[in-house]
Amino acid sequence: MKIVSVFLHYDYGIKSRGETPEYQKGGFYAAFCQLGYAVYPFWWDDYLADKNMLQKKLIQYVDGIKPDIVFFILMRDEFSFETLSYLKSKYITINWFWDDQWRFDDFTKYYAPYFTYSITTDKFSLAKYRNIGYKNVILIRPASYDCYRELDFAKIQYKYDVSFVGGKSAYREWIARQLQKNNIKVQCFGHGWPAGPISYTEMAEVFKTTRINLNISNSVSHDIRYIFSSRRSLKEFLKSPKRLEQLKQRNFEIPAFGGFQLTNYVPSLEDYFDIGREIAIYTGVDDLLLQVRYYLENEDKRKMVMIGGYRKVFNNGPTYVDRFRDIFSLIRAKSL
Repeated sequence: MKIVSVFLHYDYGIKSRGETPEYQKGGFYAAFCQLGYAVYPFWWDDYLADKNMLQKKLIQYVDGIKPDIVFFILMRDEFSFETLSYLKSKYITINWFWDDQWRFDDFTKYYAPYFTYSITTDKFSLAKYRNIGYKNVILIRPASYDCYRELDFAKIQYKYDVSFVGGKSAYREWIARQLQKNNIKVQCFGHGWPAGPISYTEMAEVFKTTRINLNISNSVSHDIRYIFSSRRSLKEFLKSPKRLEQLKQRNFEIPAFGGFQLTNYVPSLEDYFDIGREIAIYTGVDDLLLQVRYYLENEDKRKMVMIGGYRKVFNNGPTYVDRFRDIFSLIRAKSL
């Protein structure tokens, strides 16, 4: 099978931000190759400033390859409806819609009809797809780009009590400050933090060598203490479109590398983890403080959750190689 992957090489097309996860080891491109497919990547960073040229170059490239599948991860309106319609008329086209929890009504519902298949991680959006008359939607759970295949939990040497990996935002910074005020040190990694971003390999080690890995929301916070903590946070509350929590790749990455995860609650999380036995959740900053102290003081409970989460993710196919194997098998079955 021949696949043209239509991805960005660099994060948001900006070289200084580093390579996209799709390009890195274990990413979508690598997963396609690992499955034995002939993969022809179309990295479209060079055409970000010229949308018309982007349409022409993509069509020329795809028609030259004549693939079985053209696989997209759209961000916004980079590709015109005319381009997508043309490609769909000749090839099987797929887009992975990551943010259906909060972008379906103003993005997905307009673009999904221009793809042969759409992939979503949001079970609550399935009815919305049906309501627009779209039938070829595939519900899939996120995965990790890689995992530790063998782990001796007894030999882990911890470097951090509490850490967070992810881009800095006003809310995430506020959460970190609340923990610091209560004498809980949090080591933060990612764009905007003093420690800066880290590689995927480094991130995996942070997950493994941290006693409590935080997964902090980047949706609108309804905590009144945060909302009125600054003009910026008030403006964010009033204007941000991210008003719903969503299941993330990070929910599966942390346990895939043997990390204990303490995450904000996300609807449908209970479909994939036994809460309290395989993952720990918090509902607000006060609850977060309570949980952090509890798991730092109760090592046996922390280990039980950590090992349970690792086994659950590992036994259900931890990586995107597993996920795409299922996706393409389903598509082949539908095409027969």
